Amino acid sequence: MTFYTVLPMEQVFEGALSYASPVQEITIQGMLMQVELLDGGQAKVVRLLQCPLDKYLDAAFSPGAIIQLDR
Repeated sequence: MTFYTVLPMEQVFEGALSYASPVQEITIQGMLMQVELLDGGQAKVVRLLQCPLDKYLDAAFSPGAIIQLDR
């Protein structure tokens, strides 16, 4: 495929190689999940990996929810 444009290459490919922030797998209340660590002993839920099915409907553990880590 050929892409013709007057825009510079830096502007065309801006953001194409963005890297996601590092995630960590942790177990909380018997649920294995991926989280993005934040300041102040908090974490943002990225996704649930292994948990009871009813926890997928719990808004407290939905992706983007902020949880408190007990470390």
